[in-house]
Amino acid sequence: MSQETQFIFNTFSFLIWGGLVMWMAAGFTMLESGSVRTKNASVICLKNIGLYSIAGMAFYLIGYNLMYVDVSGFIGSFKLLYGPSSAEIALLGGDEGALEAVVDNGYAVMSDWFFQMVFVATAASIVSGALAERINLWVFFIFTVLLTGVIYPVVGAWTWGEGWLYELGFHDFAGSTIVHGTGGWAALAGAIVVGARLGKFRKDGSVRATPPSSVPVVTLGVFILWFGWLGFNGGSVLALGSVADATNMSNVLVNTNLAAAAGVIAALIFSKPILGRFDLFAVLNGAIGGLVAITAAPDMVAHYWAILVGAVGAITCTGGIKLLEYFRVDDVVGAVPAHLFAGVWGTVAVAFTHTDTNVGIQLLGIVSIGTFVFTLSFVIWKVLDMLMGARVSRRVERLGQDAAELGIEAYPEFVLMPEPDDEE
Repeated sequence: MSQETQFIFNTFSFLIWGGLVMWMAAGFTMLESGSVRTKNASVICLKNIGLYSIAGMAFYLIGYNLMYVDVSGFIGSFKLLYGPSSAEIALLGGDEGALEAVVDNGYAVMSDWFFQMVFVATAASIVSGALAERINLWVFFIFTVLLTGVIYPVVGAWTWGEGWLYELGFHDFAGSTIVHGTGGWAALAGAIVVGARLGKFRKDGSVRATPPSSVPVVTLGVFILWFGWLGFNGGSVLALGSVADATNMSNVLVNTNLAAAAGVIAALIFSKPILGRFDLFAVLNGAIGGLVAITAAPDMVAHYWAILVGAVGAITCTGGIKLLEYFRVDDVVGAVPAHLFAGVWGTVAVAFTHTDTNVGIQLLGIVSIGTFVFTLSFVIWKVLDMLMGARVSRRVERLGQDAAELGIEAYPEFVLMPEPDDEE
């Protein structure tokens, strides 16, 4: 295959897989809007299209440079804006002499930027679901700017930007910790600062179930995420210019699918022993837990490992749901168990599936990234809470953010019945 043909296939790979990852934003929107009560579904839709747009702008303005440009070990360049190479600009201007320099790069510069950008939007989506139904909309958007423009890029600089963790040998193929762990730690910090929804945890210690607005929509969201994950992991091969690349990508997609399927089956089996019931939402999150877990190393050739990693990821996620309830941390969609807890397991499991990876380095990466993201996120949430109030008023929470803040209801033909006393 000629070098120019390799350039075309590599660039196309970034763009088409990036488009699939973007489609995960629709999956998160469906999952979250279906999980919340009808009175908050419209705000979820606004939050998700807003966070995707904010992530794209923040990553363009500074995030990509902090993550990839002239990384010193801990952080990249503070230069603003990002764009095509000078050779690409010259080529588009009609200078055929610039073709060789463009092709030598291996792919179009902005195709890589686009693929990396949709990943940062995924991290922000994780926070949205965990804090649903009570987070101040503008506080959430401000936090999203900082998460996508600074926090996530710094973590990325340490790892994919070939910073200090990369040099030590930390391995995270497509982001079990880098993407999902970062989003999970930020969500956990926010859930602690903002607190639980009114009436979620009763005085007697029991947990009040909150009715989802649409179970079919949640299920559709999970299937969309599953589909988009093929681009998430498949595109992370970062090349499609050789037979080896195509073979590797095939294995990655198969392992991704096997892990999700194993996650569903494991959650189906273990949800009743852990939660005391066959839980549909635990099964749906089992698919996500399996996907998150395999994301750290989907490039293995022994496919049975993918089944084991995905199954344990789902069990970890299901147990994590129970753990958060025990500590009275309100995570509306189970984002922290699915993305953080399963991500930790998947990152550790790399040491078992890849013999060239050290479990100590994997643990160091998990702890250092977790400490950085959780601490900084907690401080930011606290400051925003003091300055603006991170939580909506009790009146807005009872009435619902749709009617109180947007003046529009997602299901206007439905009559909202009074809910149990929030003061129980």
